[in-house]
Amino acid sequence: MTTVDETAPESAFLDSLPVVGHFIGGREDEGTGTGRAAVYDPARGVPTAHAALGSADDVNRAVAAAHDAAPGWSATPAHVRARVLFRFRQLVEDAAEDLARIITSEHGKTHADALGEVTRGLEVVEFACGVPQLLKGDHSEAVGRRIEAVSFRQPLGVVAGISPFNFPAMVPMWMFPVALACGNTFVMKPSERDPSLSLELARLLQKAGLPDGVFNVVNGDKQAVDALLEHPDVDAISFVGSTPVAEYVYRTGTANGKRVQALGGAKNHMVVMPDADVDTVISSLMGAAYGSAGERCMAISVVVPVGQKTADMLRSRLVAELETLKVGEGNDPEVEMGPLVTGAHRDKVASYLEVASEEGAEVVVDGREHALVDGDGFFLGGSLLDGVRPGMRVHDEEIFGPVLSIVRADTFDDALAVVNEHEFGNGATIFTSDGGTAQAFLMGVQAGMVGVNVPIPVPMAFHSFGGWKRSLFGDHHIHGEEGVRFYTKYKTATVRWPGVDVSKQFVMPTNV
Repeated sequence: MTTVDETAPESAFLDSLPVVGHFIGGREDEGTGTGRAAVYDPARGVPTAHAALGSADDVNRAVAAAHDAAPGWSATPAHVRARVLFRFRQLVEDAAEDLARIITSEHGKTHADALGEVTRGLEVVEFACGVPQLLKGDHSEAVGRRIEAVSFRQPLGVVAGISPFNFPAMVPMWMFPVALACGNTFVMKPSERDPSLSLELARLLQKAGLPDGVFNVVNGDKQAVDALLEHPDVDAISFVGSTPVAEYVYRTGTANGKRVQALGGAKNHMVVMPDADVDTVISSLMGAAYGSAGERCMAISVVVPVGQKTADMLRSRLVAELETLKVGEGNDPEVEMGPLVTGAHRDKVASYLEVASEEGAEVVVDGREHALVDGDGFFLGGSLLDGVRPGMRVHDEEIFGPVLSIVRADTFDDALAVVNEHEFGNGATIFTSDGGTAQAFLMGVQAGMVGVNVPIPVPMAFHSFGGWKRSLFGDHHIHGEEGVRFYTKYKTATVRWPGVDVSKQFVMPTNV
């Protein structure tokens, strides 16, 4: 397998490529930062653009624009804010094919998968259009003699989002539509690996009638992230990414007085009982483990078959399926799995196959042997490991690639223990025909998102997305009603109107 050095593409060639800049105060610019990051076409292994890496000054300008726009936007009636999002929703739907092409060109996932990503993001936009219903508050007519009480939710102010490379459309749309619907202004920091999609969303928001400064984009790396975490005018941070960075964002953000929701890594398990429908299991597992080249925080990376017969059957069927898995460029409609996002990430994922052998696991199907691996793109074939046990790195660490591990269990209780003893608790699923077993799994599994005969249990937009344990730092899950609570602060007022005789009170008022 050829390794790739992406750190130093030829300077003259890179300088000739287009710049993906920032969107600040309703205008695009390349910023004041001097750093640049190459943006690659993963299927061809060549840079196609470079992202401008924002400086602290660029972040300051974006936050200032959002801060200046906040009073006007928060004072805009909620139903009027929703109308902008309604128009934005239609524009995104109309542009879905073009947006999917951008995702495929910079991330590498198949066009069909990219279209699905846009659709899942749109579902949150649709939910956000109905957020005014959730902002209504409560009223009590008489909490005392001629005294009433009212409670309601108000926006936080300026909020920021930091999104990962694997979902350049969906994850930002998990964040900003709800934040905007609640009356906040927003600064988006997308991944520098595939930055173009956030800029395109900014253009569509502007076209939908969003006032300048309400939504801003700053591309960048850790310097931009730290500037957002430390900025005194940023009231909240939403983050999705790896657990080490999520923990850093949470600790740094909260230390600076911010509200933070930081969604981290995962190691999602699928428990397969002997009574499960075999064809459904295999079809579901192939898509959940190898779809999007395994670069999903909800990908199934560990299958836990109960009983040796179940495990042997799964292994033989998976080997046969992997022999026919179509790997190639994402724009080919027959391709089922595209390349990984960068050469460096491909090489890191491939290194786990060597680790697996060293730890005593069996590499049943080795993705390093795929014909495309020695080509120009960042390809790795689907890989299958057997004999994996908790405690091995390939089981304990998030690989984030097309590598599926088989962890054999003798009983349901043993399988449940494998899931529950892992440090992550993002998602887990069970395939079974027995209702009692399914119920025991639902109630006993230590994970935030659970599936029964569903391979990737991502909640719908009107529910909320988030894991347990070291998969989530903070008190709120993302989107849904939890998202509304995160992006608003609760206020209760007790009111006595003028014209009522009031005597002096020197004790705690009791309203009786």
